[in-house]
Amino acid sequence: MRCFDYQEVTNALLVPDIVNLVSAIHEYRGKQTLYLEAKADTLTSMLEIAKIQSTEASNRIEGIYTSDARLAEIVRQKAEPASRSEKEIAGYRDVLSTIHENHEYISVKPSVLLQLHRDLYRYSSGTGGQFKNSDNVIEETSPDGQRRVRFQPVSAFETPDAVERLCDEFQRAIAHPEAEPLLLIPVFILDFLCIHPFNDGNGRMSRLLTLLLLYRAGYIVGKYISIEMIIEKTKETYYETLQQSSVGWHERQNDYKPFVRYCLGAVLSAYKDFSERVEYISSRSMTAAQRVEEIVRNKVGKITKKKIVSLCPDLNDGTVERALTELVKQGTILKVGGGRYTGYVYNHLP
Repeated sequence: MRCFDYQEVTNALLVPDIVNLVSAIHEYRGKQTLYLEAKADTLTSMLEIAKIQSTEASNRIEGIYTSDARLAEIVRQKAEPASRSEKEIAGYRDVLSTIHENHEYISVKPSVLLQLHRDLYRYSSGTGGQFKNSDNVIEETSPDGQRRVRFQPVSAFETPDAVERLCDEFQRAIAHPEAEPLLLIPVFILDFLCIHPFNDGNGRMSRLLTLLLLYRAGYIVGKYISIEMIIEKTKETYYETLQQSSVGWHERQNDYKPFVRYCLGAVLSAYKDFSERVEYISSRSMTAAQRVEEIVRNKVGKITKKKIVSLCPDLNDGTVERALTELVKQGTILKVGGGRYTGYVYNHLP
């Protein structure tokens, strides 16, 4: 039976590059309150955008899709889910909202994990709200089509006890005065994924739990910048580091560092993006065209209209489009590419 000792594990994680990542995130967290107080109204629109992006990205990682229009309607609760995929998307929306609004009241214990999993499958028929009833395996398919077992999780019989011991150890470790949540959280998530406690939904639950634990520790950047989208964009690295850190897990010989580095990198990336967007939001005294020009000027290489809109959530799509058209006509910026590959670059020529 797998045992958990987070004091021993976190001590092994105190290597220079990981310590530097933690320090960088601490620095951004120190500025967090200033960001939140600066533009409360605009941050509301950032929250709504991030909620849609998080719901889409976390489900898309698992091969669950719907159209952009339907996704937005479902997340905003303006449409009822119709297909199986939409029902699972609606479930993720609900659990994400619960975590956003009530994270300080949601403790990490088996009964709570079961409740969150139940709500994840609220609109679907299935086994939501109960641990797996049969052993599962994590497989991968090689380029020639051959399937092989990549990891054998904890058996169904041992799962309830494993989850209870995992939650107990996390609660014990996080309560220590010198605990470093940024190290404990990815370690907990890796152990959760290695237990793989549910028949389905383990990946989505792991990402929801990541947000929950970050929020409870005071790192709320995931409300405004989609960490799930960052993971989706780098999912090959995500799966590689998960694989590297799970080797030898049952024997307690695994190396947590690759997965911890990845998770800290994702959080740091979110904070950098948050800082950048708040900086652009703070320039609202400028005209829309001036703000768009400044964004394009400071971008190395081309930038898409979609990215500009995400950086200025208080500007709608039409306003950004008009600003881009005006700047192209003036010769201030250049339009490059076409169709879905259209982008804009600053015209540095006199």
